[in-house]
Amino acid sequence: MDDDRVIIPRLRLSGVVWRGALFGLVGTVPLAVTALCIADHHDRQEFLSIVSGIGLFGACSFVVGAGFWWASGGDIRRWRDWRTITGQTAAVTVVGPLFMRLGMLLVVLGVAAFGLSHLVDAAPYGSWLHGH
Repeated sequence: MDDDRVIIPRLRLSGVVWRGALFGLVGTVPLAVTALCIADHHDRQEFLSIVSGIGLFGACSFVVGAGFWWASGGDIRRWRDWRTITGQTAAVTVVGPLFMRLGMLLVVLGVAAFGLSHLVDAAPYGSWLHGH
C-alpha cells in the first residue's frame, strides 16, 4: 500500500481487459446451457439474438470506461480502494476499470451469443441444436 492506503501496484489496462474477457468466456457456459434448455427453435433464436444485442451495450460501456480511465490520469484504483476516495471527482479512478471490465465481459458474451445463434440457425431440422 502507498501513503494513501491504495493497493500497489495500480491496475493495468491489459490486466483489466484480459480479466473481463475471461469473465465473458466463463459466462458463455451458462449462456449455452440456457440456450440449449429452450426447446422451441424460434424461442432459442430469439433468446440468442437478444443476448447478442447486449454486446452493443458492452461496447458502449467499454468506451465510457476508457474515457474514465483517460480522465483518471494514471491514478487507477481497484474496487477495494473505494474507501480511499476523497473527492467527488475521484470516483472515476474506481469506476473506469469497472466499466471497462463489465464492457469486455458483455462484448465477449454478445459475440458468443451471436455465433451460437448462427450455429442454431444453420443446424439441420430435427437435430438437438436446432430444437423443435
